[in-house]
Amino acid sequence: GYVLPFGQMSFWGAVVITNLLSPFPSFIEWVCGGYYVHNPTLKRFFLFHFLFPFLLCGFIILHLFYLHYHSSNNPLRLNTNNKIPFFPFIFIKDLFGFILVLCLYFLQTHFGISSLSHPDNALEACGLGTPLHIVPEWYFLC
Repeated sequence: GYVLPFGQMSFWGAVVITNLLSPFPSFIEWVCGGYYVHNPTLKRFFLFHFLFPFLLCGFIILHLFYLHYHSSNNPLRLNTNNKIPFFPFIFIKDLFGFILVLCLYFLQTHFGISSLSHPDNALEACGLGTPLHIVPEWYFLC
């Protein structure tokens, strides 16, 4: 067995996602590394979960760049004499909000990481058994 970074639940999450993609054989071979969950599948899933926040931040910055582009706040080209200019005020407010969220994120990831954890996450992963804390829901029983 092996200990997964987020415990047995991530193993079963990878199993469910792999099963959802199983109707597309070439896609599942490329994305998941095969039909059953093993080392290449888990490495690809963890790589995706590591890179996705960075891609999301990049798209947010790109969105803010185009949002603050010249005249993007006045698409109808109305008279701007009586209006507050968009660029330094709203930009500084957005920048402050972004830095605040980033600071809260760093505080959580560096000092409060164990507050979101559970003791079951440190158990060794076993593909042959379902963990006790995973309970079947009523819609699976119909």
